[in-house]
Amino acid sequence: MKILLIGSGGREHALAWAISASPLCDTLFIAPGNPGTAHCGENVVIDIADHAAVVAFCRLQGVGLVVVGPEGPLVAGIADDLRAGGIKVFGPSKAAAQLEGSKGFTKELCAEFNIPTAGFGRFGDAASAKAYVAAQGAPIVIKADGLAAGKGVIMAETLDEANEAIDMMFSGSFGAAGAEVVVEEWMIGEEASFFALCDGKHALALASAQDHKRVGDGDTGPNTGGMGAYSPAPVMTPALTERVMAEIIRPTLAGMAKRGTPFQGVLFAGLMITAQGPKLIEYNTRFGDPECEVLMPRLKSDIVPALLAACDGVLDQVDLRWRDEAALTVVLAAKGYPAKPETGSVIRDVEKAEALDEVLVFHAGTKLSNGDLVANGGRVLNVVALGKSVGEAQKRAYEAVDKIDWPGGFYRRDIGWQAVKREQG
Repeated sequence: MKILLIGSGGREHALAWAISASPLCDTLFIAPGNPGTAHCGENVVIDIADHAAVVAFCRLQGVGLVVVGPEGPLVAGIADDLRAGGIKVFGPSKAAAQLEGSKGFTKELCAEFNIPTAGFGRFGDAASAKAYVAAQGAPIVIKADGLAAGKGVIMAETLDEANEAIDMMFSGSFGAAGAEVVVEEWMIGEEASFFALCDGKHALALASAQDHKRVGDGDTGPNTGGMGAYSPAPVMTPALTERVMAEIIRPTLAGMAKRGTPFQGVLFAGLMITAQGPKLIEYNTRFGDPECEVLMPRLKSDIVPALLAACDGVLDQVDLRWRDEAALTVVLAAKGYPAKPETGSVIRDVEKAEALDEVLVFHAGTKLSNGDLVANGGRVLNVVALGKSVGEAQKRAYEAVDKIDWPGGFYRRDIGWQAVKREQG
């Protein structure tokens, strides 16, 4: 089978690595890909915003499956256009991708189908949002309703911070994403990332993960798209996993089907494990980034049959096996991230990191320039290591990071600290 993977980040490099290992994959195309994905298949230049061009490429090449990595094309309806063209695609319809494309949509689905989540209000103007904040008090969470590349969430510890965030969003700082604002109760607990493959009716839980959103050590500084992750998340016990499936994932699938917009693809639930139990923070409708970079190395089973089963509505016939080892990834980001990353700096000695046992380096924001590997984004590399424990994986990952010569980058030194603390008792 010929497979087309859409995207160019660390998530796509991890997926390309896993898909290319499948006996079912004869040829893997990645559009547009990056220097890392070029080692897994053939990078191709297609404008992924031009859905007709993507369909035409698939027909010309005889592509049997398209896997959509990032959220942007899904929210823009690329899966609908591929299906209309008779091409099998892993990813939700435009209507179902609203679970990520609109936070307000998801909150209202939760309210309708009794899915546990934070209390909230949804507003189209600053005055109403501020009045709600004044009534609720601080701390409180302010979110841009639409897609904001993981940056449209402000954790406001005071009323002044909340009001400033509301003004910023309605002033256009996040573009169309901030045309509406969702104001949420501040939940207390431990976060976890939960993934389930879905075929419209059935859901199959994947391994758990935990990421680190704040830019600085000790979970300080602004939110980012993610500075590192590890899997499994110790907080996600088998009993808690079943509770999440029963109280959050299955009711979401049933609710979406009842509304006439069945969800097929991967549901990524950001969870808060509170004293009352698991609650949904928000949904993404694609694999997490950087969580995908720790899930794929732990997956023992062939991923391609599972993706096909999700497309064909037969996920209830699939079982996935996972490695017992933990995986941990450290994100190397360009200086200035998440505000204004400095691009163009040269990165050397990646191959020295990759030469270590049980270490992988997934490219996220790189390009080749005059034969040099250079930074071409905010999050640039994912250094992944496996180990018998999160602590061992952490030690190995940082050994690998230290081999990379990149003065233009920075990273957190404490990825996995919660799990390591647990392991140490």
